[in-house]
Amino acid sequence: MRIPAQSVCTAIRDDIVSGVYARGARLTEEQLARRYGVSRVPVREALRTLESEGFVVTRRHAGAHVAEPGEQEAADLLDMRSLLEPLGAARAAQRRTEAHLKVLRGLVRLGQERARGGRGEDLAALDGWFHETLAQASDSPPLTALLTQLRHKIAWMYAVEPAERPAEVWAEHGAIVDAVARRDAERARALTALHVERALSRHRPKHGDRARVRISQHAVHSAGPRN
Repeated sequence: MRIPAQSVCTAIRDDIVSGVYARGARLTEEQLARRYGVSRVPVREALRTLESEGFVVTRRHAGAHVAEPGEQEAADLLDMRSLLEPLGAARAAQRRTEAHLKVLRGLVRLGQERARGGRGEDLAALDGWFHETLAQASDSPPLTALLTQLRHKIAWMYAVEPAERPAEVWAEHGAIVDAVARRDAERARALTALHVERALSRHRPKHGDRARVRISQHAVHSAGPRN
């Protein structure tokens, strides 16, 4: 059975993000084909996709290597997230379905239960599923794809410190879902902007990078809940 290039791409990307392949490491088609038990054809296609996403670079006479992003690129990713996630939430408020709401509310309920019970080991995964579902609710494939790619690259470049008060994080998630349920796009946008700015303050660069998180105080103060 032929394994699709998309599955190979996902596997290589996951290994890059988790550090199996170090930055700058050479990636040969033969090596990757052996590791994932596939032919070189899907590996070649996967490498092209990963190059377009910025995870891989192809050097003349040297082949494919894991990219080595600089501190400016890493910082720019956080700025992009702070712009795009609020847009996605606003679109979700306008376009969400009842099925999206059901999943979002279920994730908020689970997150709040885990946070109250001190079971933090599940919270990171639940947070990822929440933001992925919120992006999907925007009903914009290009925006959803961009947000998914951003999450992968930020996870590659940054470590995230656990929230000191996870219950507050999930209360913020709940407020965003309430705004989405009411189709209040501007409130969903504002609440998400504030939520993202607070989350980014917990990001710390991996691999000894010196990239700094740039927090916009104006965004923090202007995106607060309305009375």
